[in-house]
Amino acid sequence: MLKGRNAVVTGSTSGIGEGVARALAAQGANIMLNGFGDAAAIEALRAELAAKHGVQVFYNPADLSKSEACEALIQDAEKRLGSVDILVNNAGVQFVAPIDEFPVDRWNMIIAINLSSAFHTIRAALPGMKKRGWGRIINTASTHGLVASANKVAYVAAKHGIVGITKTVALETATSGITCNAICPGWVLTPLVQKQIDDRAAREHIDEATAKHNLLAEKQPSLRFTTVDNIGALAVFLSSEAAQNITGSMIPVDGGWTAQ
Repeated sequence: MLKGRNAVVTGSTSGIGEGVARALAAQGANIMLNGFGDAAAIEALRAELAAKHGVQVFYNPADLSKSEACEALIQDAEKRLGSVDILVNNAGVQFVAPIDEFPVDRWNMIIAINLSSAFHTIRAALPGMKKRGWGRIINTASTHGLVASANKVAYVAAKHGIVGITKTVALETATSGITCNAICPGWVLTPLVQKQIDDRAAREHIDEATAKHNLLAEKQPSLRFTTVDNIGALAVFLSSEAAQNITGSMIPVDGGWTAQ
């Protein structure tokens, strides 16, 4: 479906981003991976995707908290892949604390990585997309781009900001052959969420299964986690010709969380 398209997926060395990169590669897209992690594991992922799907796969370790690194990531992808047709802004970090106890450096980091990086990558990728008359921008927002939770002020603010960026870019590119949408996952069992489960189990002196159930029961009526494969499949659809008139949309994948 996506043979010949070139995709940049930020935060794609684990979790949702890795799932999206795998799904796009399986449909024939060439991939620029980005993220942190063990160098050997990242190289193994890169080599696996390239060999399994017969696509080009590169890796750029850009630190997305820095604007110049965001721009350099797009420039590197354009140089090595030839173009950036699909941009998936997925990189994200989390920190939890009441606002009056929230460390300023954690606020600055989360806003930089979860919000500002999307501004910088979109700004760098759009000229090429406009020139070619085709592009797909997919931002990983969250249910927290639509509703809030206590003790997550920076994350909620950043994800609400991603929703705003998505709508604005969609309007600015509405007649250009470019679409811009946001995927809004609820609880997805990623390493980031697993850490919250482990912390909860330790804090409440309960086992992991109970901690998972309690986490889901608070927010997600389906009582099951969304999978990274679910998100990857949606990203593939949004990148396809079938989604050519879907733009400016926030698509919850949240087991009913935001229906309440």
